[in-house]
Amino acid sequence: LLNTRQTDKTQVQLNSRFTRKIALSVPFVSSPMDTVTEHKMAINMALHGGIGIVHYNMTVEEQAAEVRKVKKYRNGFITDPLCLKASATVADVLRLKEEHGFAGFPITADGNLGSRLIGIVTNRDIDFVEDPESTPLSSVMTPLGALQTAPDGVTLTEAHALLRKCKKGKLPVVNAAGELVSLISRTDLMKNRDYPNATKDATSNLLCGAACGTRPNDRERLAALVSAGIDVIVIDSSQGDSIYQLDMVRWIKQTFQGLEVVAGNVVTQRQALHLIQAGADGLRVGMGSGSICTTQEVCAVGRPQASAVYNVAKLAKRFGVPITADGGTSSTGHITKGLALGASCMMMGSLLAGTDEAPGEYFFQDGVRLKRYRGMGSIDAMAQGSEKRYNWTGKASVKVAQGVSGAVVDKGSLKKYIPYLVQGVKHGLQDTGAISVTELHAKLYSGALRIELRSPAAQREGGVHGLYSYQKQLFSA
Repeated sequence: LLNTRQTDKTQVQLNSRFTRKIALSVPFVSSPMDTVTEHKMAINMALHGGIGIVHYNMTVEEQAAEVRKVKKYRNGFITDPLCLKASATVADVLRLKEEHGFAGFPITADGNLGSRLIGIVTNRDIDFVEDPESTPLSSVMTPLGALQTAPDGVTLTEAHALLRKCKKGKLPVVNAAGELVSLISRTDLMKNRDYPNATKDATSNLLCGAACGTRPNDRERLAALVSAGIDVIVIDSSQGDSIYQLDMVRWIKQTFQGLEVVAGNVVTQRQALHLIQAGADGLRVGMGSGSICTTQEVCAVGRPQASAVYNVAKLAKRFGVPITADGGTSSTGHITKGLALGASCMMMGSLLAGTDEAPGEYFFQDGVRLKRYRGMGSIDAMAQGSEKRYNWTGKASVKVAQGVSGAVVDKGSLKKYIPYLVQGVKHGLQDTGAISVTELHAKLYSGALRIELRSPAAQREGGVHGLYSYQKQLFSA
């Protein structure tokens, strides 16, 4: 990447688009893989300005539940809070806490939203109850008279001011009849403070995507995901230019007209054009370039990732369709290259696997802390249902692997890892003289930004070399 002018990295902004309508604060998307993205990854990706795509190597109910956990992790009005009756017990609260991860519940006359508010129960009310099974909430809850409430129609800014003033943990919003309309939590104030760049929908809920296939029963899955509140669906297929995916895209756009659709995977302009004409709002580019993918080796199909991204992006730009580079991203340098070649976002699998928020448990091997990571085309993943990504009928007598299973090194929490990725990419844009992804693309297509092919010797020269030993530390703790 040839430098054109120096730019102050504090001026560099990484805002970009994932689809025609969905904008992200940072161009990072977590891959829909069963060792990468479930609700914890999706929540933290959205908090840091990106978006997570929940994998579908699980039942419809399980995937919808993962999406709901993301959408309920709200930074604004909680419009459907879980409510309880005064006759419920402390044991009921403990069970709900175990299931949902929180213990603040409004108490209403009939235990439903829209009923008359009579109190609220929180962790502090139940901490020292000796007999939870027989203790009714009416005896431990904070009654209505001791609560601060807000009137229906209050703005989020006004509600936050009330919470700061009353120093309570929860702020119920009630109508003129005293019926519960919604709820606001003090922790949401802290989330807004700590994550100012979080990507949210119109109601201040975190953005969340999910993956699905192209089989007929995936239409039922999609309906459940839409009910759970997804903002974008990613059609997950190793080869996106098929009659099945084209039909699926058309059906989605006709049936769920407000839902954004990312189609793929593709690597050529012709493939991309077919999906754009079918109605795709975004494209996923890459075939066989992932670290755990063997599609190019097994099937002899695919394309070098840089060529695929550059050529597809050039066509998609004419239609205003953003592309996401998917596969082969293993460093901040790769992210910068992908953006410089025309990608609007980078989808990451191995780069995020191994973080605390990725599914799975850590284990030790030869003294190194590791986490499992596998391709969705591996035999292990196929055995749990991912075969539908590669075989439309799902009835193959012999499963042909297009991926491997392995392990990656512990990367710690996204709370430190994502800021490191952001800062590294900002350094890259700074050195190319671009202050935004939009300007980077403008430089690419105007010819001001040039790409040079490096020889194997140059690639060795560009890495660490000539040392007897060294320790590689990505960022300071």
